[in-house]
Amino acid sequence: MEKRPTVAIIDRSAIRHNFAAIEEKVAPPVKVMAVVKADAYGHGAVEVAKVLEAQGCGFFGVALCEEGIALREARIEAPVIVLAGLYPDQVTEVVDYDLTPVIFDTRCLSALDDAARQAGKSVDIHLKVDTGMGRLGLLPTQVAPFLEELKEYDHIRLAGLLSHFSEAEEREKSFSRTQIDSFTAVLKVVRDMGYDPVLSHMANSAAAVDLPASHFNLIRAGIMLYGAYPAESFKEKIELIPAMEVKTEIIQLKRVPKGFPVSYGRSYVTDRETLVATIPIGYGDGYSRSLSGSGQVLVGGRRAPVIGKVCMDLSMVDVTGVEGVKVGDEVVLLGRQGEEMIDADEIAAKMGTISYEVFCNISARVPRVYR
Repeated sequence: MEKRPTVAIIDRSAIRHNFAAIEEKVAPPVKVMAVVKADAYGHGAVEVAKVLEAQGCGFFGVALCEEGIALREARIEAPVIVLAGLYPDQVTEVVDYDLTPVIFDTRCLSALDDAARQAGKSVDIHLKVDTGMGRLGLLPTQVAPFLEELKEYDHIRLAGLLSHFSEAEEREKSFSRTQIDSFTAVLKVVRDMGYDPVLSHMANSAAAVDLPASHFNLIRAGIMLYGAYPAESFKEKIELIPAMEVKTEIIQLKRVPKGFPVSYGRSYVTDRETLVATIPIGYGDGYSRSLSGSGQVLVGGRRAPVIGKVCMDLSMVDVTGVEGVKVGDEVVLLGRQGEEMIDADEIAAKMGTISYEVFCNISARVPRVYR
């Protein structure tokens, strides 16, 4: 059966290159955790984890327990840290699948300890400290009372301490340095209370490049693994290769006269005779409706504007200026064609968002093809 030609092509060699480039930014014994949450930012968590585990990646970060289970069921053996926390009903799965939850309060400790005891195991946890993100984590003053309570549980081991930057990608680093100082002070408190977490981590992709004082002994690499930059300024600091391309084909060509409406609401009306190409991708695939009238695609090595409203399953493109264009021609929405390239940052700027969301928006109905 012939399939719809809309695909996301993931380049394994690009992911390997990016991981190696990040590793070069950290000095031994610092290790790199590959963050593969949200299906590896839309790139396919299982496939990305397999590629990176084979390359020597020793840690993987996910957001959800379910994401960690998927890695284990795919036979990923490296430690998997569940970064967005643990819910009480998940304690048995965490123990059974040998996942490492990030903890930021005491509500799951008793149930987690019971589950570990019943399984005849000890379970590792990482404790999250809020040094200025205002999201998950204990405030520094809450850490000592937490650790006092933790002493009651014999089957839970504090294996890691972490925090999270709020603006490491910014050029001005004073607040980030304040966060590092706060985290360092908490780490001392933890050790003074008799705990010795094996792992201390705080650096994200931006901090891995720009804030070596935050590396401790583990950094968490996310967006850069996939070939996108935390901010424009980072393009001068590390060489990355985009790992994802999104492509489709023209399924119909239609020459319409001047004054002809295109797509819903007649928001676009041709100002000349126009050759309209219809392509089988829309907001149901993650190509945002906000790109209506502002997006561009590549056809025949040239940029062509998206015209009219992006529909759920289809979009229309003005290919009047593309010589020799025909049905079946390749259309690149994200990636390179000839000398032209459309990257995630360009799309994100038109959508008023960030590259992370562009990748994550590519829906599951777009097949991932690995090369």
